[in-house]
Amino acid sequence: MSKGKYFYSKGEGNDGYIKNLEVLGFCDLDGKAGMFQMALYKTEAGRYLLYGAAFAAGPEGVGIMISDVTDPANPVFIKKWRPFDIDEYPTTSIPKVQIAEDKLIFALTSGSGPGVLVGDRAKMKSLQGIMVYDLKKDPENPEYLGYWDCGVPYSMGVHRFMYNGGPYVHLSAEADEHEGMIYRIVDISDPANITEVGRWWAPHQYIYGVPGREVDHSAPHNPDFMDKGWMHGPPFVIGDKAYLGYGGDGLYILDVSDMTRPKALGQLKFMPAFSSRLAGARTHTALPLKGRDLCVVMNEGERFGFIKDGMVTQAQSMNNIHMVDVSDPANPVLIAEFPYPEVPEDFPAPNFNVYCLAEGSKGGPFGPHNLHEPMDNKPWLEQRTDVVYDCYFAAGLRVYDVSDPFYIKEKAYFIPPNPTKKFFPFPGPMMAMTEDVVVDDRGYIIVDANSDGFYILRKTYED
Repeated sequence: MSKGKYFYSKGEGNDGYIKNLEVLGFCDLDGKAGMFQMALYKTEAGRYLLYGAAFAAGPEGVGIMISDVTDPANPVFIKKWRPFDIDEYPTTSIPKVQIAEDKLIFALTSGSGPGVLVGDRAKMKSLQGIMVYDLKKDPENPEYLGYWDCGVPYSMGVHRFMYNGGPYVHLSAEADEHEGMIYRIVDISDPANITEVGRWWAPHQYIYGVPGREVDHSAPHNPDFMDKGWMHGPPFVIGDKAYLGYGGDGLYILDVSDMTRPKALGQLKFMPAFSSRLAGARTHTALPLKGRDLCVVMNEGERFGFIKDGMVTQAQSMNNIHMVDVSDPANPVLIAEFPYPEVPEDFPAPNFNVYCLAEGSKGGPFGPHNLHEPMDNKPWLEQRTDVVYDCYFAAGLRVYDVSDPFYIKEKAYFIPPNPTKKFFPFPGPMMAMTEDVVVDDRGYIIVDANSDGFYILRKTYED
């Protein structure tokens, strides 16, 4: 590794950019796979194990990746693990994963997204829901406990979800008679017999509430559908409140003091002026900062590989991270915007909006992605509420000081070099795309880079 602005290079013209951080370790997994969402687990013996959802179906899909990150300078890939028979369930993939109280839970979707399924459905089987496993006895070989099916075949199944221990798992899930994913709560007290205990949906999602409407749960997502209100999530629950990132409907805050009957308290829309038409979830994540009456809300950007030449014919709306005051749940108020990610001095484009888009483009649907999500029943995670971490797709990891919610400051960044191989079947060039970030209680920052394994970093600045 070299000193200076680049932490290392993967070849001529393929440098990484870094500020106020240092890279401690890198793991390419087995060189043939990548990860999407990650979850950390600390064993009774003090080992830190990282579980990653590969988000890929088909014969080359891998399901779950397991690595040992106890020594941040020497992360060790342990194994790939697919918890279902790919021949029996050929289009099933695993997008998301959560761990608490020795339980590993992962989401299952019918393919890597709507519109993936092709062929004769009568001869096709897939899984769509959640699976629960026990990690306590042997975390490298989890023990199966149970499966819950969302009840809607050939659909997104379950996407983002939250599990912070206890009996309830909070899901963004498909549901019969509703358009788009809704908020569903399941009880896993008996993992062999998981039951739904509550659900909530935006009124317009009820299929039969609109005359003549028909819904195809496996239809491809398109900009018009993305404009609608549907649950992306995760549903983030603190105390008796749930905070929902709800696509085109923005932020919803619910009263979940009675899990069987969630009740809407307030809403804050972000469209317009935020959310590019060609970008991902219009409102992606709503992350409450425990004890601060604040909620970080973000509009998802997009991987530029999905944006073909000629698609961007007009300026795209801004996708951004927002700070919202939720002291009055009935009246959430936008109080600040996170700054545009700093562009490195030697970066190959003047900004991230035009990076890798055709010359003369109006600027792509650039914006943020996953946040580090502290949860108090996961003591191995950093629990700070004055720092926010975001994987900003092409802009890499971004670290923000939010101690003053009105004056948010970017403190550090890390943009990996471009990968030299491709695992996920995303179109376009092989660009560095950071997907997810997890920060442990030791202060180590784990970032996965799509097709390029994961990095472990630490700060070099004083908080």
